Amino acid sequence: MEKKAEDLEEATIYNYRATLDRVRGKLGNIKLQELTGEDVEAWMLWALRCGRVRGPEAGQGLGVTSVDMSLARLKDVLNRVKSKRLVNVNVASELGIPRKARKAERKVKAEIIPWNVSEVHTFVQGMSGDRLYAPLLLSLMGLRPAEVVGLRWSDIDLTNDTLTVANTRTMMGNKTVIEKDTKSMAGERVLPLPIPVKDALKKFKALQAAEKMTLGTGYVDSGYMCVNAVGQVHTTGNSAPVRTSSWRSPRYVVCASTTPVRRASPTWPIMACRITSWHDGRGTPTSRQPSVGT
Repeated sequence: MEKKAEDLEEATIYNYRATLDRVRGKLGNIKLQELTGEDVEAWMLWALRCGRVRGPEAGQGLGVTSVDMSLARLKDVLNRVKSKRLVNVNVASELGIPRKARKAERKVKAEIIPWNVSEVHTFVQGMSGDRLYAPLLLSLMGLRPAEVVGLRWSDIDLTNDTLTVANTRTMMGNKTVIEKDTKSMAGERVLPLPIPVKDALKKFKALQAAEKMTLGTGYVDSGYMCVNAVGQVHTTGNSAPVRTSSWRSPRYVVCASTTPVRRASPTWPIMACRITSWHDGRGTPTSRQPSVGT
C-alpha cells in the first residue's frame, strides 16, 4: 500500500484503505501465508449476505460494487506480497463476484427515472427563495457537488457570463477536507452562465456583501461562492466541515413537501435530473435551453 501511495492522491489512498478495512475485519487474524482461496471466498459471500457493520443497515449485505472493490484491493495486496516472494500464489486471483449475485442486485435496484424539464422547473420555483438557490442551480448545470463548493468568486465572470470549473473540495473520513484541482483536463472547463443562473449568483454575491458589511471583521472573507452567513464554507456549530448532503438533502425533502416534485432518487443527496435539455451532463450548452428561471 505504501508503494502504491506514491502515485495516488490522498483521498484515493483513504478510499483504498477503507475498502481493505472491510476485508481486515474478517480475515485480518489470518497470516498471509496461511490464507486460502476458501477463506477469501467465504469472506466475499459473507460480505454480500450481511457485511454491513455500521449504521441503520448493519447486518445487511454490502452492494456488489463495494465487495468487488474490496476484492480488487485484496488482489492488489496479494500480488505485491507475491512479487516480494512472501507468498507463492495469489489465492484470490481467480475469485470474482458470482453472476447470480450481480443479477440479483440488478433485479432489485429500482430504476431511477430522472426529472424532465417540467419537473426541473418545479424544483427551481420551489427553491427560488432559498439562500442556496444559486448553488442548487449550478447543480442543475451538471456541476458535481465537490465542484460547486470548490467554486470561488474569482472563478465566476459575471461580466462575460462564464464560470471556470477548476477546483474541488471533498470530504475525507467525515472530518478532513481535501482541496485540489479537477480530476482531469476534461474536468477543467469554462461554462456559459444561463441568465437565471447569472441573476441568482449576482443576488447571492450581493447578499454576501451585505452580510460582510454587517459583521465587519467577524466575517470570514474566504473567497468561496458557497458560504454561510458568516462567510464560512459550510460547517457545523463548532466549525467542523460538513458534507454537502447535509444542506442539499433537506432542501430536496422540503421542496417535495411543498411542491408536486417527484422524488427522483433513492437518496436525496443525489439529484437525478434530466439536464440534457438545458445542458449536457458536464455543462455543455445544448440547442434547447428552457427558461429555467421562469
